[in-house]
Amino acid sequence: MELDRERIALGIRQPWAELILQGRKTIEVRSRPTNVRGPIYIYTSQKISRDLVALEAIKRFGLDRSELVCGRIIGEVTIADCRRCTSDDGDAACIPGTALENHFAWELTNPIRYENPELPKFLPYGVWFYPFQRKKS
Repeated sequence: MELDRERIALGIRQPWAELILQGRKTIEVRSRPTNVRGPIYIYTSQKISRDLVALEAIKRFGLDRSELVCGRIIGEVTIADCRRCTSDDGDAACIPGTALENHFAWELTNPIRYENPELPKFLPYGVWFYPFQRKKS
């Protein structure tokens, strides 16, 4: 598969990236809203999250930590919408609803896993980054 070299990427820690690609996590929870819509790359950060909720998610969904790919573009997803989180978003976000207060729900659709995860040419320098070119001005 030929990747779009101008597409933007979002850095997401494991196990969250894996759960997005499995279609289980359909809401990415962030402290800020986004105006980005459409397909984006999913870049997995170099390390697996050590947060208690992440460790609980690994256990709850039966994930094998040794099989979680890190430091690669592993797939893509479409950001369909963004809104304030509600306590009912917990299941879709794969975290307790009590952790969603004052956060935003980035609604995700159409996850696609890449058969061969790709190493980006440029590493993240913020929430969003261009993995195959210098930042656009």
